Amino acid sequence: MIITNGRVFCDDNVFRDIDIEIQNGMIKEIGNDLSKIGAETLDASGNYVIPGLVDIHTHGAKGADFCDGTAEAIQDIARFQLENGITSFLGTTVTIPEDQILNICKTARPFIGEAYPDQAVLRGIHLEGPFFSQEKRGAQNAAYIMDPDIDMFKRLCEACGDNVVLIAVAPELNGATDFITAASEVCAVSLAHSTADYPTACSAFSNGACHVTHLFNGMNPYSHREPGIIGAAFDSGAYVELISDGIHIHPSVVRGVFDLFGDDRVCLISDSMRACGLKDGKYELGGQTVTVVGRTATIGEDTLAGSVTNLADCMRRAVEFGIPLTSALKAATINPAKSVGLDADIGSLTAGKRADVLVIDNELMLRHVIFGGKKIK
Repeated sequence: MIITNGRVFCDDNVFRDIDIEIQNGMIKEIGNDLSKIGAETLDASGNYVIPGLVDIHTHGAKGADFCDGTAEAIQDIARFQLENGITSFLGTTVTIPEDQILNICKTARPFIGEAYPDQAVLRGIHLEGPFFSQEKRGAQNAAYIMDPDIDMFKRLCEACGDNVVLIAVAPELNGATDFITAASEVCAVSLAHSTADYPTACSAFSNGACHVTHLFNGMNPYSHREPGIIGAAFDSGAYVELISDGIHIHPSVVRGVFDLFGDDRVCLISDSMRACGLKDGKYELGGQTVTVVGRTATIGEDTLAGSVTNLADCMRRAVEFGIPLTSALKAATINPAKSVGLDADIGSLTAGKRADVLVIDNELMLRHVIFGGKKIK
């Protein structure tokens, strides 16, 4: 296949009017005048050509939750993701009993890394919980929160075939430092749902943490005298997640985060739950009832419970909020891939990488999806 006449988002983060040649499911070449006699051609005239999006923090969508622990739930989520241009994702857990997380890991194991024609690729598991602060638990279930347990982490890794690629932890908890040191040898470690002050967070980053879960949410605020996790993340060079749905973070703060951290370190995420893609109503998250009204999902009166927005919409909203398109695209593709070590295969339009390619129009709406080199939309 040759994709022609589009404005291609190249791996140096510049749009160029060039062609992409795809062969055997991979990007073979990017350059000028690549058309070949007899080759299938996709004319992308007037449109942008970008990498498939990468969501490293999503719990569910379309009525399914990764924590349902069923093959059907994984498939339903993966189909929804692909329909919206998210070609790779991490299945994300919440704070629930260990036996349930073990079941999720075992169920997910045969799907990880497999490319089904109608489903986004499940690239691994993101363990969000249960090693969190009670005070900053947010929508995490208080009954199952516990101190970090490296033996439990090892059991979960074994259950999923060592495919945990991101784990979140509150660094102020008992045993957290040793846990972070050990876990960071296995996967990326993120700070989350935490009351940690600046010195504690700095220590966590120096001991192997490299990531922050949904910046500003589930942590102490960024203050001029108490910079906390946010200040420590800035100083450490960590990647930071951002939910740019217009609910979790004010547009001014979205702009400020990109200015403060730079567009190489921001990872847009959806943090979507099962109500994503469905109408208002009552739903479930980690054994708790969630009420969805419009674009807001809450537990109780005012505790946000993830989002009902997919990553493509978060990327579009970031641009609406004033983020340059090139920066928003980096934050939805190559940055999240790099943050969890998946960038050798996905995240950019680079020769030798998997051919997950989107064609979007000037309104950033999806026109075509090329998935593993095959046009599916």
